[in-house]
Amino acid sequence: MPFCAHKCEYCAFYSEPANGEVINRYVSALIREMEIVATEGFSNPNTVFFGGGTPSLLNLRQWEKVLDAMARLNLTGAAEWTVECNPATVSLDKARLLRERGVNRVSMGVQSLDEKLLDRLGRVHSREMALRSFETLRQAGFSSVNIDLMFAIPGQTLEVWRDTLNEAIALGSEHLSGYEVIYEEDTPLFAQLRAGEFDVNDELACAMYDELIDIAVAHGFTQYEVANFARGGDAAGEVPSHACRHNINYWRAGPCVALGPSATGYIDGCRAKNISNTPLYCELIESGRRPVESTETLSPLSRAGETAAFGLRMNQGWPFTTFKGVTGYDLRSEWREEINRLTGLGYGVETSERFHLTRQGLRYADWAAELFLR
Repeated sequence: MPFCAHKCEYCAFYSEPANGEVINRYVSALIREMEIVATEGFSNPNTVFFGGGTPSLLNLRQWEKVLDAMARLNLTGAAEWTVECNPATVSLDKARLLRERGVNRVSMGVQSLDEKLLDRLGRVHSREMALRSFETLRQAGFSSVNIDLMFAIPGQTLEVWRDTLNEAIALGSEHLSGYEVIYEEDTPLFAQLRAGEFDVNDELACAMYDELIDIAVAHGFTQYEVANFARGGDAAGEVPSHACRHNINYWRAGPCVALGPSATGYIDGCRAKNISNTPLYCELIESGRRPVESTETLSPLSRAGETAAFGLRMNQGWPFTTFKGVTGYDLRSEWREEINRLTGLGYGVETSERFHLTRQGLRYADWAAELFLR
């Protein structure tokens, strides 16, 4: 859902300003793309994820059209069905509609509970809206809610971050995501950094990440991926029951069908990306053409390397038998040098069953992942 009420200062995702007529046209085009997907044999998904943009910007009638089409095309009934929401666009009627139609998980982009930092990020919601929207979701019957938070925000202190974590956790959500601010080119925040309006403090960012892990774990969450924590974990280290199954499918290189502008799907080793232009997306769909901008078919080894890289983001890392079953390659032989390098640095641990990153290694998971690409 590529629409936002306002572009946040840090955001490099494709999105555009909300406009009622444009959204109506887009909803019709999206339904047509769903119909195309259904004719190709894709139905009864294991998971569904509406991301953006801001999916909760759609009004009741627009959501009804989307949900009716999904029911008609056998695209409902997923074991996990998530919709991203902005606290400023959550209403009880909308939340109840989504819950009644089968949506069973909401991911709410809170980012901060400090008013000054919300303003710094360009968020359109207030602290009070975030707290009130969480209660609205509970009232509508949602028993699985994720709260997104950000750290290393310019002007954010360790004390403010600690207070935000404690207050957010006190709400009682089932899932918590904590993301470090990334300075993407072509964003206002990146321009401010280049202009010298603030500096990046890597030492403080590391301290905030440690605080995230310590506080989340102390309050009953299990870390299962670099930035993600969920309730329902156990001492055996299994993936917790409230973990996001849709994202785990990405990290385990599972297939996914993607709809909408800028969306990227992955089927049978082929990655296909839709164009990042909503009017053109609609125009192509309306003329009976697919809105695909590019495709890429990876070689088996390249695909295996990418699979290894993404999977190492999870605390479990890769069980050797599972990795070979997914890719056909033995992680211990093809990537022996990389495994040895990471274990030597204290960033990885190899057992007879698996290879996984340590807590310190997870802090540098992106760098570690690059080593495994082919």
